[in-house]
Amino acid sequence: MTAATHSSPFPAGADSADAVLLGLDPEQREVATTLRGPVCVLAGAGTGKTRAITHRIAYGVRSGLLMPASVLAVTFTNRAAGEMRGRLRALGAGGVQARTFHSAALRQLQYFWPKAVGGEVPRLLERKVQLVAEAGARCRIRLDRNELRDVTGEIEWAKVTQTVPADYPAAAVKAGREAPRDMAEIAQIYGTYEQLKRDRGMIDFEDVLLLTVGILQDRHDIAEQIRAQYQHFVVDEYQDVSPLQQRLLELWLGERESLCVVGDASQTIYSFTGATPDHLLNFRTRYPQATVVKLVRDYRSTPQVVHLANGLLKQAKGRAAEHRLELLSQREPGPDPVYAEYADEPAEAEGVARRIRDLIAAGVPAGEIAVLFRINAQSEVYEQALADAGVPYQLRGAERFFERQEVQKAILALRGASRSAGNDPLLEEVVELGSQARAVLSSTGWAAEPPAGSGAVRDQWESLAALVRLAEDFARARPGATLADLVVELDERRAAQHAPTVQGVTLASLHAAKGLEWDAVFLVGLTDGMLPITYAKTDEQVEEERRLLYVGVTRARAHLTLSWALSRAPGGRSTRRPSRFLNGLRPGSADRGSGTRPGAEPGARTRPRRSRGPALCRVCGRTLTEAGELKLMRCEDCPSDMDEGLYERLRDWRAAAAGDQGLPAYCVFTDKTLMAIAEASPSEPGELSMISGVGRRKLDRYGADVLAICAGQEPGAEDPDDA
Repeated sequence: MTAATHSSPFPAGADSADAVLLGLDPEQREVATTLRGPVCVLAGAGTGKTRAITHRIAYGVRSGLLMPASVLAVTFTNRAAGEMRGRLRALGAGGVQARTFHSAALRQLQYFWPKAVGGEVPRLLERKVQLVAEAGARCRIRLDRNELRDVTGEIEWAKVTQTVPADYPAAAVKAGREAPRDMAEIAQIYGTYEQLKRDRGMIDFEDVLLLTVGILQDRHDIAEQIRAQYQHFVVDEYQDVSPLQQRLLELWLGERESLCVVGDASQTIYSFTGATPDHLLNFRTRYPQATVVKLVRDYRSTPQVVHLANGLLKQAKGRAAEHRLELLSQREPGPDPVYAEYADEPAEAEGVARRIRDLIAAGVPAGEIAVLFRINAQSEVYEQALADAGVPYQLRGAERFFERQEVQKAILALRGASRSAGNDPLLEEVVELGSQARAVLSSTGWAAEPPAGSGAVRDQWESLAALVRLAEDFARARPGATLADLVVELDERRAAQHAPTVQGVTLASLHAAKGLEWDAVFLVGLTDGMLPITYAKTDEQVEEERRLLYVGVTRARAHLTLSWALSRAPGGRSTRRPSRFLNGLRPGSADRGSGTRPGAEPGARTRPRRSRGPALCRVCGRTLTEAGELKLMRCEDCPSDMDEGLYERLRDWRAAAAGDQGLPAYCVFTDKTLMAIAEASPSEPGELSMISGVGRRKLDRYGADVLAICAGQEPGAEDPDDA
């Protein structure tokens, strides 16, 4: 990894303003040194945007141009804010506030509430699902578990778009929302939910933003007090701001223009929550004099991964696609992306688990591997497959790291050891911080070697091992640091929910993977109907699904596998098709509207496709739609004229051919293709090539053998006529 993207949680410190600029590439340096006026940084995936903006803040502070207390850096997750604070501390800018929108607003609300409203701040409702369920019951509307979650999401969307209950149905229709229930019912539940909160003196997270906006709009004295405090703003992931967050930012700024925003429209994947890239895309219209810097040097991914990512966006449409960034990999070449097709979902999960086990055996740490899927419901089959393969894993989005019992116990032990100083027998003759942490944590269940197998014991060990690695990183970054310093760091991380990495394969949804990266990534379940998801109906919704896949691809540093299953369960009908987003990218697929063959030399052309009418059953004449029927060119229920003996000979040959190549049998030909061959009994290559599933590559590779079998000869034998 290059110096420009060093990703340690504790970067090396800098002892002067100029030293802060060392190791930055030209574009990152331009970001760091442009401290005046509005600045827009268009930063592609893996281009070191966090490094650029933290070094910008640190350079301003170290050069005396920015006072630390006058800077507010805003991002979207506690983890990102915690990482930013850690980097700023290491660069000598520890007094800078780095917070999420909600955290910054809550802090201001708590401080100014007595002055603006009077009395105690209403109690914060951390989980609104239970109250939404009660509101539904009050309205005599029964919601199942999925509906409850989706209705809650609709309420959140309405609030960040500043839509009141009475206006929800019209606003939802205008926005093209796919409501989980009748929109009038949702509006009724929404209104009752708001009333329940008021009755109980509670506010939710969206109220934190709404109330802060309200106070700043109504009380100019309070607004000016905040503007006097914060004079310089940095907003990360600007493509994800909602209208409500944008309004809050405008109130913070007032008439000033000391604003730096960072984002990438191609990574807009949260529009369902009210996020929109319009504020990023319109930045130069709002600030014509803005400095715009593009970061396109990708330090994360190999050229092979970057090529695939760029290829995905080349097919994109819409306004965000018009502003896409062409990434340039700065890494040495790596392995090509792997495309894998499986008969069913369990087979796909088992194949992924085998591949992961091979990577771990080859030296890739389990914590540097991720399996990413479109929806959380897909995780179960991969949890089972990894458990069966003896591979440790963690499910992202499950219990929070700092809420785990073993982690709380370990931090308590570290705190006690830090207070007892030289009186703790565990620390006798142990000087170095990493060794001290290992000695203390050994009393809570950590050992140098992990326990055998998986399960709760292994999970607990992984949590403690993550704390050990964190202590070692902290000791390297801060020579002379003590256990007390480490405890302070852990307390700050716990407050920000900035957890260390656990050494297990990560299972996560594509949305949850945003902002993370791994050495090896498996993108699974890539079928039409899953990615893009079935309910993505409009062009805008489909393009967001493409961007979601782009985010998944760009999480990988070196190893990338994309896979799909043709059916859900073993023995099921193989009606699924690979995601349309892979057309023209995966081997053997054609790019719609492109006349070039994947992998062909520039300028090479393939035969243009002829337009076809609907495919008709050759027996009854009905229009065919199912993939299996299209292969056979007949309805599943129509009588077959298949030569059973020929079909069995083809199956035997396929098994031998697959065994010789170390492939699953269906990678040679699927059962449906063999049935179609046995029904057609082709006698020459042209007839064989007309059968669905027999492309040019397979015709060249297997055509002679198949035609020989159809002619009653042994595959590979010399034709007597040719002799």
